Amino acid sequence: MWEILTIIAFIFLIVSFFRKQNAVWGGATLGLVIGIIITIINKFNWSIFYKAIVIGILVGVIADILGLLSDFLKKK
Repeated sequence: MWEILTIIAFIFLIVSFFRKQNAVWGGATLGLVIGIIITIINKFNWSIFYKAIVIGILVGVIADILGLLSDFLKKK
């Protein structure tokens, strides 16, 4: 399951690379920071680090989609 989520997350990360600041890269950064903290606390369990980044990216994608939906609904 994590392999599928990773592929989806990195596709969204690559697609959003050429846009200006967005929630996808913000989520990835937040996941990176939280992942480092949790990894250090759990005696360097690197799978938690990897999963935190993937979750951060996917949360950023959801936030970005909700922002686009909000803009769309405001125009109506």
